[in-house]
Amino acid sequence: MVSIALSSDATTNAMSFSFFPTEWHWENFIRVFDSGLPIGRFIVNSLCIVLPACLFMTLSSALVSYGFARLRAPGKNVLFLIVLSTMMIPGQVLMIPQFILFRSLGWVNTLLPLVIPNLFANAYNVFLMRQFITRIPTELDEAAELDGLGYFGIFTRIILPMMTPVLAAVCVFTFSANWGNFFGPLLYINDEEKMPLALGLQVLSAQSSGAQTPPWNMIMVGSLILIIPVLIVYYFSQKYIYESGLGVGSAGIK
Repeated sequence: MVSIALSSDATTNAMSFSFFPTEWHWENFIRVFDSGLPIGRFIVNSLCIVLPACLFMTLSSALVSYGFARLRAPGKNVLFLIVLSTMMIPGQVLMIPQFILFRSLGWVNTLLPLVIPNLFANAYNVFLMRQFITRIPTELDEAAELDGLGYFGIFTRIILPMMTPVLAAVCVFTFSANWGNFFGPLLYINDEEKMPLALGLQVLSAQSSGAQTPPWNMIMVGSLILIIPVLIVYYFSQKYIYESGLGVGSAGIK
């Protein structure tokens, strides 16, 4: 991918690529923004989808998982099993009902079907965070109650700060899933100005006619732009992702 991204147009037309780069056309990373497609707008659209999802899905999942882990209520375990059972529903089963719903709301060809559902907790994140919270000693909650804190105060001042590893892991997973999402935008977005980067790259690859060679160097530049943020996020958060799978208590606090 890097080798093709740094290739010249002549090399691309001749399809004479090599595994290791033999050309170093760094200007391709600037030329891609003059390719006739609003690449900058694609990136902004992707950020408009990803950033709210990372923030609100992480916080809402933490709040729901705290309720399942700490609050006592009749039928709580049954409700938790129902939440987990939704993980077994294939996404293909939900596509048509969701499309009908969003069409009736007038959300087709907007970013709302890609943003709004990702603001709320999903079953996997709730399960992951609940398992993390259950391993935090309940004595901390009891000590906080003696100091006058209620449930929400315990959550915000005691539990949430200790959940940093699992919060970071869920945030990374959410970022990765939404940044590279292709099928969702393909269903709901029609205008180029509203496309995220993953869908915009497909439009870039389809610009050439059947007798022309696709601009593979520009396509690979766009693919690198799509991949590099995910690699950076994983690199700087890998410690938290690793810690999220460990027991907490004193080790998690450390």
